[in-house]
Amino acid sequence: MFKTLKAAQAWIESIEKFGQKYDLSRMEKACDLLNHPEQSFQSIHIGGTNGKGSTLAYLKESLQAAGYNVGTFTSPYIVHFNERITLNNDMISDDDLLYYINEVYHFQTMYLKRFNDQITFFELLTLISFLYFKNQAVDVVLYEVGLGGSLDATNVITPLLSIITSLGYDHMGVLGDTLASIAENKLGIVKANTPLISGITQSNIKPIIKRRVETTKSPWIDASILPFKILQHTPTLRFIFQGNSYETHMLGAHQARNAVLALCALDTLQALGFKTSLKARQKGLLKAFMPGRFEIFENPLTILDGAHNINGLEASLETLNATYPAHTKTLIFAVMADKAYRPMLALLEAQHARIIFTEIPYVRSEKAAQLYQVSNAHEKYVISDYKEAYQKAQELSREQDSVIYISGSLYFISMMRKTMIKT
Repeated sequence: MFKTLKAAQAWIESIEKFGQKYDLSRMEKACDLLNHPEQSFQSIHIGGTNGKGSTLAYLKESLQAAGYNVGTFTSPYIVHFNERITLNNDMISDDDLLYYINEVYHFQTMYLKRFNDQITFFELLTLISFLYFKNQAVDVVLYEVGLGGSLDATNVITPLLSIITSLGYDHMGVLGDTLASIAENKLGIVKANTPLISGITQSNIKPIIKRRVETTKSPWIDASILPFKILQHTPTLRFIFQGNSYETHMLGAHQARNAVLALCALDTLQALGFKTSLKARQKGLLKAFMPGRFEIFENPLTILDGAHNINGLEASLETLNATYPAHTKTLIFAVMADKAYRPMLALLEAQHARIIFTEIPYVRSEKAAQLYQVSNAHEKYVISDYKEAYQKAQELSREQDSVIYISGSLYFISMMRKTMIKT
């Protein structure tokens, strides 16, 4: 039994993240042995390549503005480990987190002895969330898929509805190297007779979605074809959807698309007893915030954005150029070695901006020297220490209209954000 959260967290973080056996067998057996805590509350399942977190934030804030108690389970964390599990925007307390880590520690010891199989880090976190929310006064819990869909640890829930935000190339070693195979995996969260709200835009994937919802007899709302009109891009994003005006502090046209997904979900929930007024929706969208997602810092003007795949980076750079079209740009980039990062480099190089390549002290991080070597950027630098990389960016960005843009990995953004807030 762990006496301190530090020791408990060190133990759970020492466990393999996903495990070599990528399936639901451990979660199914674990939930059965724990008397199915995941069935003790109502839930919504949110998957997709990009936009999961933002859509979840819009949905969460709108439901809370309407007076509902809303839990969330998200990953990875940006600021605090506890932020993976929240209730009405309050992170799980240190005392509760310590208690539930101890609970799953004793459980996995028994499980390992009985089945000779280690429950993984993400599976244990998911089980902690089930046990925690079982004992809370919660109206609904929003579950963000960790990886893929079909075989993700969260996919043992039976949600009120499922949302798939977008489709792109990511985690191809697990999900496959075609959009069709990735789509099949993500569509695995669609349950029988459970509505699906989809933001997938690719026309060649629509028949795959159609087959899935016909098989599961699930109502399908294709939000990707619903029109909206952007009124302003900055300082807040304002847009009109279905005759109503909305505003959000999360910038970029892609954020309007994510908000439309959340609004469609709220329409579907309305028929299931979750009533949300226009005022609550407008308040929720305006309040929604995610650290490290096109987050703006002043003095010096710096953008932190955890765009960690080609689609996310493309949308992020589009927002950067729309928001600061005339600014001189200095880019700082660090990425995980197992990511298909060469197309991401090509996007950065097309900005014709100076690029500083760096890395973080994390086993998966690609070496800055390797990024520098393969890059064709006109003006490029290599600084392995990410804190020194930011100092160099400040030295290079002394023009009056200049902006520092930091991206490539959520792990990198997390470390950089902590550094910036301390200074």
